Amino acid sequence: MKRVISLLLAALLVLTALPTAFAAEDTMTFDKTAADFVIRDPFVLVHDGLYYMYGTCATPKPGYGCFVSPDLAHWAGPFNVFTAAADFDGDKNFWAPECHAYGGAFYLFATYHSRTTDHRGVSVFRADDPLGPFEEISDGHVTPHDQDCIDGTLYVDDAGQPYMVYVAEWTSTDDGIGRMAAAPLSDDLTHCIAEPRELFRADDPFWKPHKITDGPFLYKSRTGKLLMLWSNMSPDGYCVALASAKSVTGKWRQQLARLYVKDRRRAYDGGHGMLFTDLNGQLTLCLHTPNDGDVAPERAAFFPVRDLGYTLALSEKPSLQTRFLRFIDYLAELLR
Repeated sequence: MKRVISLLLAALLVLTALPTAFAAEDTMTFDKTAADFVIRDPFVLVHDGLYYMYGTCATPKPGYGCFVSPDLAHWAGPFNVFTAAADFDGDKNFWAPECHAYGGAFYLFATYHSRTTDHRGVSVFRADDPLGPFEEISDGHVTPHDQDCIDGTLYVDDAGQPYMVYVAEWTSTDDGIGRMAAAPLSDDLTHCIAEPRELFRADDPFWKPHKITDGPFLYKSRTGKLLMLWSNMSPDGYCVALASAKSVTGKWRQQLARLYVKDRRRAYDGGHGMLFTDLNGQLTLCLHTPNDGDVAPERAAFFPVRDLGYTLALSEKPSLQTRFLRFIDYLAELLR
């Protein structure tokens, strides 16, 4: 009898340890395409054979939501991963949630407007499952409480030091120009351990940028180059730009060739991009397009990307102008 009980307990442990994605996939109905739902600032986490896509507008409730897919073509959801209670400090602007696997758990870096400070900021939430429920683990916003800050992302350097890179929004800078900033985080991601450092300004690029800094995402290239995807307005509309540096708090150079821009191939602009490696090993750009919901509903779009070492490129034949700009970027990176 003891042996039977032991076997039953062992079987129960095995069943409860089955991957969350297995149970989730069994109970989900993947009856949507990306064209069926509005989403801004999309962020894709690949986990246990599924794609989890978080983003602004991904839940009808105050808080943050997620869609799930086995193949990027068919989606289930939305699922609420954090719902703001009536007494939660955030009252609006539930924007740009990103979910990162870190230290055996899942961490949501997400923006909201605080009733207490009357500013937007980025907080950190934790859960044991990509679908939550997430719980805020930071003491309110991790970003400075006296300014508007949005679009926080996690980057862990080669020494294992976690950083939050975020937007110091143009709405509260001294000259109305947005900045990109970064600060080192504690190992548990609950607070900054040093003062934030400005990385660059929205008006640094040559291509007649606007005052906007949006959507940072950091990526280490195959040659060890640290690249940042970020978005701004331009004469061509919303776009995804690239900057490079030797370290997250080093000197950032704005590359001439942008990763995504409206052109003869694309009817709409788009931005707030991020990168993930799909289940077939393909590096992929995810962004929302168009940026203006009055033009057309904002949707998530996916593009295969090539890692060129010194920069990134969409997997398509570039124009002569883009080739020339990439050549200049290549020479500039050699001289750094």
